[in-house]
Amino acid sequence: MLEIKGLHAEAGGREILKGVDLKVKKGETAVLFGPNGSGKSTLLAAIMGYSHCKVTAGSILFDGTDITHLPVDERARMGIGMMMQRPPNVMGVKLGDLVRAAAGGDDVGIKAAADFRLERMLDRDVNVGFSGGEIKRSEILQLTAQSPRFVLLDEPESGVDLESIDLIGTKVKDLLYRRTNCGRRTDGCQAVSALVITHTGQILDYIGADVGYIMQEGAIRCSGRPTDLLNDIREKGYRDCISCRMVVPS
Repeated sequence: MLEIKGLHAEAGGREILKGVDLKVKKGETAVLFGPNGSGKSTLLAAIMGYSHCKVTAGSILFDGTDITHLPVDERARMGIGMMMQRPPNVMGVKLGDLVRAAAGGDDVGIKAAADFRLERMLDRDVNVGFSGGEIKRSEILQLTAQSPRFVLLDEPESGVDLESIDLIGTKVKDLLYRRTNCGRRTDGCQAVSALVITHTGQILDYIGADVGYIMQEGAIRCSGRPTDLLNDIREKGYRDCISCRMVVPS
């Protein structure tokens, strides 16, 4: 579904990505670990095509199509959606209008707002005065309305209280497995593909993850089973992760 080859990219006039190679298969969930400043959020921005991130070399293939230099709106129409770690306030745009636009004019997202505890926020400007949990729930509601084929999630569990983590984790699971509403990985579950950044690993309590990657200094350094990588990171830190075999699966 997603294949990144030798990707280099700049942000703020500085090279951040330094030759990233990464694959996410159809129906697969990949988890991305890495210390602060390693380039994780920049990688997601490059995949989504945000203007502050300039690709200088390499390629991004989505479902066999080269999207390296396509604008954001075309990538969204192809089925890529993103939940940002720190989305901006959008003055003058109501959340309800944005959710409806994400659904192509349909009210499916509006009807779902109560499930996200956001029905009272639909007439508010996007993110203006929202709590951390409300912002995260709003981002997932927008993705649910968009119904993407590939989801980019930048630290979905960060900056929220325990109650919000439970709701967010449940809604992310629903988003990834919505096609059959199976709720967990089974042989018959046709899941949405995803690339998820996490520091704490709490989101893994709610979603299945097929492969984990560790990113350091702008490149993928190793890969392995997500739970093994997370346990070693917790015990030994990034540089001494013993489950990391310096091999990226094909």
